[in-house]
Amino acid sequence: MAQLRAPADEQRQQEALHSEKDDVAAGGGGNESNKKARAGLCGVLRERKVVDLARAKRRLVEVPYTATLAHTANALLAARVSAVAVAAPPGHWIGAGGSMILESDPATGAVRKHYIGMVNMLDILAHIAEASDEAEADDEAVDLDRRMAVPVSSVIGHSLEGLTLWTLHPNTSVLDCMETFSKGVHRALVPLESSADNVVAVELVESAPGYRMLTQMDVVRFLRAHGAELKGVLSRTVRELGAVNEAVFAVASGARVIDAVKAMRAASLTAVPVVDAADGEETLQDGVGKKAIGTFSATDLRDCPVARLQPWLGISVTEFKRKVAEYRASNKPVVPGADATDTGVPVAADADAPAAAAVATDEERSNEQPLVTCFPESTLGEAIEAAATMHVHRLWAVDGEGLLRGVVSLTDVLRTVRGAALGEDRELHNIVSS
Repeated sequence: MAQLRAPADEQRQQEALHSEKDDVAAGGGGNESNKKARAGLCGVLRERKVVDLARAKRRLVEVPYTATLAHTANALLAARVSAVAVAAPPGHWIGAGGSMILESDPATGAVRKHYIGMVNMLDILAHIAEASDEAEADDEAVDLDRRMAVPVSSVIGHSLEGLTLWTLHPNTSVLDCMETFSKGVHRALVPLESSADNVVAVELVESAPGYRMLTQMDVVRFLRAHGAELKGVLSRTVRELGAVNEAVFAVASGARVIDAVKAMRAASLTAVPVVDAADGEETLQDGVGKKAIGTFSATDLRDCPVARLQPWLGISVTEFKRKVAEYRASNKPVVPGADATDTGVPVAADADAPAAAAVATDEERSNEQPLVTCFPESTLGEAIEAAATMHVHRLWAVDGEGLLRGVVSLTDVLRTVRGAALGEDRELHNIVSS
């Protein structure tokens, strides 16, 4: 397995995590009560706050509500992310889920913008799938250029995640953050400074001068960085911890891209394993017991410009992945209708962040890597290491013959670690109380 050079954002985050870890160790000479408070898995996760993880992240990537889907897709590609926040003028919109996530001027406190939702690749895919349904009903070809020219605000909420815009108070503990992420929330906004007095896992009203995007992967990297302190749970197998979800849907290798997109939209899935199946089998099927030969994800379509996507919607997912790989190797991907160097939208990024083409990050690298799997007998630590190193958000659990037995997602990982932490905390409390 090839070793990957960590992107600059991850390097900064790992340095921050290890630096803070050293600070804690250096302060170990404090009183005994502090030592007891830090004892145990639950103590490690309770004492650390999400702002510690968020500070190392680059500035929030966002697009205005008037941006077209073509510009939005280009922004996703340029920033190498799978979701962007959508910003609108204050006072004119009701945010996703009724949320009021506002950005204020750091000097005056006046509200400058209102984040009305999040758009990811699945939202765009759902929009494309709807276009295909309408075209088939009218016996016409899909006009993707026209569909990609609509404002991004019109597709907010096509996927379940886009319906609710999550934000975490900066003083939320990593343990409480894991409760939110273990329910299937993949990302949340974290204000570096908060005007809210109360500290809860999820804030529906928040005004701050700046936000960072915290993801499930950020928390998994935190767990990897603190492997020595968490070795008790990380040394247990994913099967033993109940981290293997045995319900795994797959698409046949011969399935058409457009059919796979429709099936993923219907099941609210952003990625599925591709299985070696005979032609004529249903597109979305129970993958357990079948041979996994690849992964088809929403980000596979991100590297494919609209001009090429339209004629490729009718080919098989296997052929599509081959064509995209060839195109990626010989071209810098660009979405027609949005200039490569000027997306037409303000995409925020750190001044010292690497150029978009220089370093591949999470979702980008997941497209370039082979099928990433684990065994049900793999330890949780091994699963975390594979997910963090290969930058994937799920591992396909296989047996010795490479047949699918389930899936281990980052949601499953965070749920099991949190459950183990709370269980250990209860045991320690019972021992002290007895």
